[in-house]
Amino acid sequence: MIAADLFVAVLGFAGGLGVGSAFVALLIVLDIIPRLAQIAYAFRKSIWFETAVMSGAVFWSLADFLEWRLWLPRTVTLAIIGTFDGIFVGMLGAALTEVMNVLPILAKRMRLSRYMVGLVMAMVLGKVTGSLFDWLVFQWLDDGS
Repeated sequence: MIAADLFVAVLGFAGGLGVGSAFVALLIVLDIIPRLAQIAYAFRKSIWFETAVMSGAVFWSLADFLEWRLWLPRTVTLAIIGTFDGIFVGMLGAALTEVMNVLPILAKRMRLSRYMVGLVMAMVLGKVTGSLFDWLVFQWLDDGS
């Protein structure tokens, strides 16, 4: 019994190291913090961005492990969480797109340079539609199980 508990503890620690190092590598490779400081014209205050990202990771890890619950109406909770999820995914997608220059390369190779605005709008509307479908349809289907 003690060996099994020790194995689970070591496995959990190794998983945490793997996820944590992948998160830090993602932040470094995509230059998210320096880019935010550049956009906000706040180079000298970039420590605030770093602190906010790390505090958010620690806070939500604790919230998950300690099973904290928000006692708000379902629609309010979904709106708040959906907004923050959308901000996170949008910033991550923007950073990835900017670093890799995906859109200009894609538009040039497919000869769609004239339709760049339409291409971006299609991606945005597809993401919004998919997210709304997930939140409004799949979330309600999961409640019955």
